[in-house]
Amino acid sequence: MATPKKVLPRNMFLLMFMVMLVVLYFVWSSQGKMAYQRFSHQENGFVCEVSFEDKRNKKFDDLPIIYFVTPTYPRREQVAELTRLGQTLMHIVNLHWIIADDVPTCNTMVGKLLKKFGIPFTHIASPMPDVYRKSSVVPRGVANRRAALGWIRKNIHSGVLYFGDDDNTFDLELFDEIRFTKKVSMFPVGLIGDYSVSSPVLKEGKVIGFFDSWPAKRKFPVDMAGFAVNIGFLLSHPHATMPYKAGYEEDQFLVSLGLKLEDIEPKGNACTETRVGRKKVGECVPATLVAVERKDVPATLVAVERKDVLATGRLVTDGFENMDCGVVQAVERVGGAACASAEERDKGPTQQ
Repeated sequence: MATPKKVLPRNMFLLMFMVMLVVLYFVWSSQGKMAYQRFSHQENGFVCEVSFEDKRNKKFDDLPIIYFVTPTYPRREQVAELTRLGQTLMHIVNLHWIIADDVPTCNTMVGKLLKKFGIPFTHIASPMPDVYRKSSVVPRGVANRRAALGWIRKNIHSGVLYFGDDDNTFDLELFDEIRFTKKVSMFPVGLIGDYSVSSPVLKEGKVIGFFDSWPAKRKFPVDMAGFAVNIGFLLSHPHATMPYKAGYEEDQFLVSLGLKLEDIEPKGNACTETRVGRKKVGECVPATLVAVERKDVPATLVAVERKDVLATGRLVTDGFENMDCGVVQAVERVGGAACASAEERDKGPTQQ
């Protein structure tokens, strides 16, 4: 049966339309990739000062140097946080502190502070590119870490890289464990997310997965403070970098290193102990409790009505003036966490 004459032009029109859509998609995609590459390689950082002198007289030539990278930014707590962290790092031998500040010019206050510790340091001014400050979710600290990576690639040939924020807390044992990292070592980070810990999961001493509050679509759902990288391994991957993509900085950096699960070296006593923790754990709000059996509650909480808790923000106890967060595990929790002491609850809510 012959094809009607009107069908052929219609099919040709649809075919041409589909071809145009495909062409437009590839043009749009290529332009997007070009823009991404242009902005992702935009670096504004420059070195303010470098000191390789260790005034503590505690250098050991047989130990690898740890290059401790700290992104920071101007705020009320900046000097206090850096002072606390610096006085921790003063106890660590063979350590070089790289401080990358999110400022367009060198911060003289930070530079003066660094000299007080006697630690070898590199001070970098590395402002975030303006295009990323307008993002709905700002990729904080990326420009700082990228600037530090750039300095390491140009000046360092061996050692261990570690990213440590200025508001984190570190056990001194951590540094002994990561110092001899061969490729990438990983370990638990405490006081983070809804699960309160982010950690690799081991089976027979090998990493088989990860425990994290926000796995998303990440191959390596870990915290920035939860891994260390051998600098020789880093240099063997010249294109490895950290993307300006909030939430995926750690994952994409590790992916760019070509890391495999079998390459990971678990630390922290087979990932059963935390050596690093987040300082900012969020506001501790009063819990909303439902009725519970008195005999099932360790601190013998008296059952309280939901409306009473919401109205007063206080918890009722029976002969116990102090109550810690562990109590919450014994009750069904509708929302929040019961962490305040009786004295703190009497004062009412405080401003952070």
